[in-house]
Amino acid sequence: MTMRRTTRRKRCAGIVLAGLLLGCQGPAAERGPGPGGPTAPAAASGFGAVFLAVDECSSFGTTSFTEVPCAGERAAARVVARHAGRAGDGPPCPGTTDFVLHISEQRLSPDEDGDGAVPAGYACMRALQPPHPGDPGGGGGPRTIVGDCVHDAGGGKVRETACDGGGREKPEFQVTEAVAARSGCPAATALYVQLGGARPVGCARPV
Repeated sequence: MTMRRTTRRKRCAGIVLAGLLLGCQGPAAERGPGPGGPTAPAAASGFGAVFLAVDECSSFGTTSFTEVPCAGERAAARVVARHAGRAGDGPPCPGTTDFVLHISEQRLSPDEDGDGAVPAGYACMRALQPPHPGDPGGGGGPRTIVGDCVHDAGGGKVRETACDGGGREKPEFQVTEAVAARSGCPAATALYVQLGGARPVGCARPV
């Protein structure tokens, strides 16, 4: 099954309903610390030996994010994974990642390896305080995982939405299992959602 890309703002899971491809989970989401948060580049600040390394923290931001001490009042989210290169080409973020920061190559001092450069890459972020859109059923995050809900977005596509009905759209289906192939889904499965990983097929039921 081939995933269909929608926008860079939001991933929505590629699914099959009655044999038809409906769409979507595309490139890694670029959400801010809360639902509907803005996309923003990360800016170097000088905290830590490696810029936004695992377990370091970023600030709140609307136009940029900076690295700040995790115990400080400006800290908003913690790095749970950090990879070089483009998010679409590298390893996926952990399932409960809330949003992804895309880091442009920068020249500064101090730096990661002493040559005055911070290489391009991406940081998988987990907010320090709830809500967590990346949690199962949370209605966001860069990946669709077991426990997430989706709704019909029109045009043959679906998008993730909060399972508790608190989002803009009401949930219509929920991913209840992840299996290796569609044949492993229960008979009551209404949608087959492409998740990726070792168990790439999500079995979804109406809610």
